[in-house]
Amino acid sequence: MAQTSLPAEPTAPRPDPAVTELLQSVVDTACAIFGAQASSILLLDAETEEMIFEAVSGQGEEFLVGSRFPAGRGIAGWVAASGEPMVVDDLRASPSFDRTIAKSTGYVPDALMAAPLIHGEDVLGVLEVLDPSPQARSGLEELDVLALFARQAAVALHVLTGHTSPPPTADPTRDTPTRTELIRLLTEARRLLDE
Repeated sequence: MAQTSLPAEPTAPRPDPAVTELLQSVVDTACAIFGAQASSILLLDAETEEMIFEAVSGQGEEFLVGSRFPAGRGIAGWVAASGEPMVVDDLRASPSFDRTIAKSTGYVPDALMAAPLIHGEDVLGVLEVLDPSPQARSGLEELDVLALFARQAAVALHVLTGHTSPPPTADPTRDTPTRTELIRLLTEARRLLDE
């Protein structure tokens, strides 16, 4: 999350509160699932070639939303470019991690898990989980869970932003979830987390 971004003026708020609610629910749930100190969603802005913090839970949530950084930088940039999930148990030893910029945000994590938000062939952004519990990052199964969760979040984001046509490789006989169904599922997930 904080490895490559300088605090910036927040961007204009999203016009669709359902999108904001979805993204916040995803990062809140990711923190809970992985026992993490923080989680964030960074969306790719193809026009400006930047990654934008769109939702943050935990450390940094007060000031990181709206911050931008070049899409090719840091671990989030690598995950977005490669389309592959990644776990780094010791960020001090990672050449991709920019500690100086992380310090400028006020939060320097020690470990990180990240997965791309992929819909069809498109990488929409990256879901990061910072300082997850050691048990949550202990193997490939956990990284697979994060990647699956990120893929589901990407599908929901795609539906909510109005791009409801299936990708060219999608099975046309498969049902696409409706916006109402996605909101119901998010509400149910939030209720379960609050119990």
